[in-house]
Formats: sequence, C-alpha cells, structure tokens
Amino acid sequence: MDKHELGAFLRSRRERLRPEDVGLPSGSRRRTPGLRREEVAVLAHISTEYYVRLEQGRAPRPSGEVLAGIAGALRLTDAESDHLHVLAGTAPIHTGLHRRDVRPSILALLERLPQTAGIVISATFEVLAWNDLAAALMEDFAALAPEDRNLARKAFLGPTPPHETMYGISDAAEFRHHVVMELRSTLARYPSDPAVTGLVEELRDGSPEFTRLWERHDVQAAQTQTKTFRHPAVGEITLDCDSLKLTDRDQHLVLYTTPRGSRDADALALLNMLATESKTLNTAP
Repeated sequence: MDKHELGAFLRSRRERLRPEDVGLPSGSRRRTPGLRREEVAVLAHISTEYYVRLEQGRAPRPSGEVLAGIAGALRLTDAESDHLHVLAGTAPIHTGLHRRDVRPSILALLERLPQTAGIVISATFEVLAWNDLAAALMEDFAALAPEDRNLARKAFLGPTPPHETMYGISDAAEFRHHVVMELRSTLARYPSDPAVTGLVEELRDGSPEFTRLWERHDVQAAQTQTKTFRHPAVGEITLDCDSLKLTDRDQHLVLYTTPRGSRDADALALLNMLATESKTLNTAP
C-alpha cells in the first residue's frame, strides 16, 4: 500500500468534482475547489475521520468494499478505479522488473504484416521491436542506443528543433499526456523497478511540463485513435493507430494502418517501397 500516493490520488480526484456533479448543492461558502472530505465520506458510506486519514496517508489498508464506495463517490473511471486498488495494495503488483524481451511470435508477426508499420513498446515506452516500415515512418531505431529508443524520454527531453514535434506527429500534446498517465500506472505496478523509478525521476527533473502533468494524477486506458505524421519523404500521412496489450509481458504492440484505396494508403505504400529500396541498397555487397 502506497499511502502517500493513495492520499494524493484521492485528493486530486476529489478536487476535480463539483457538488452538482454528485447531486449536491454548490453553496456559496466554498473556499477550495471540489467536494469537501465529509461529502465524499457520506457518499462512500464511511466515516469522515477515516476518509481524512486516507487522504493524509495515516489510515490502514481499506477493504475492497470501502474502495468500491470511494470509487463510486468520486465518479472514478474503470482505469482510475483499477489504479486506486493498486495504490491501496488490494490488486496484484509486480515486485520485480518490467520485461523487455519480446515474444518470438510477435517478432515474426511484425515482419509478416502487409502495409502495416508496427512497433512493440515496453511498460516504460522503450521501443523494443519494429519492422522496416515503422523504421521508415519514424526513424532507424537500430542506429540508436536503447536509452534513445524511449518515446517518453524523446517526447519530453528529446532534441527536437523549435516549432517541430517528434516524428512530425499532429497530437504531440495529447501523446505527452498519454505518456504521463501510462507511466503513473506503470510506477504503481513496478514500485521497486529502478528503471521505472529512475525514468520518472529523470523526466520530473528535466521537464517542467512532465512535472505539471504528473501532479494531476491522471490515469486512463489507451484509446484507439488516428495519428498524423508529417514525413519528409511522403508528406502528411494520417494513419489508424491501434495499441494491443500483450498482457503476459506488460507490453504493447502498436500498429499503424490506412484504409484501402485512400490517399494515405498510397503514401504508406510509397514509404514501404522506399524502405525496401533502402534496405536493398544497405545490404548489397
């Protein structure tokens, strides 16, 4: 049970709710934003004293029933509720290191996918595996040291020129927010992994934006979305981006595809052809 993080998370969720969100009158004498602690306690059917101690990091581990009541009172999403249980120590956590070895069948799948750029990322956003089309779309990961393949580090600390974004993506701000939310969940699952704690510390020390987003205590499941890249060879290309959870190793397989017959499909096919030609030239005797 991480009492400090649990208290901070509860406080952040409480302060985001308005009384009218839970059917209470707003009143005119509220000096601070959000619900009062006693209001949350009433909604969760627990004592105000116990809830106050939870936020202050002084309470013993709450039961599953208490956590369910608090999750309902604070209107938590499924992802936020799962995170609450992890922080309270009522859900399994990983006491070892997060895995970085990719299953051989996934490596083979990456190479067999037609007209699809694919990467595998770890729980800390390190790119662990990729196919040729992904390298052509993003960059040649094989030429980078492992620490430079980390998308979280690249998003917040990378040497991106002014007025440009990582890989020219159109949703850079949303991606950085997504990174922070995922890393917060990762830290809760791997509280003793130095690679996880070290990365979070490095990002907090080196990026004011990461620190600002981190203090929001947001957690959220990954969403299926589209992503637009501005590529120097084929121009702007919009791709469907699907992130598939590889639960046995706590990794994600991220696939970039386009609808058949679209202009973006033509651009992706051209990029694939350029990648194939480049690979042929590089391997020629």
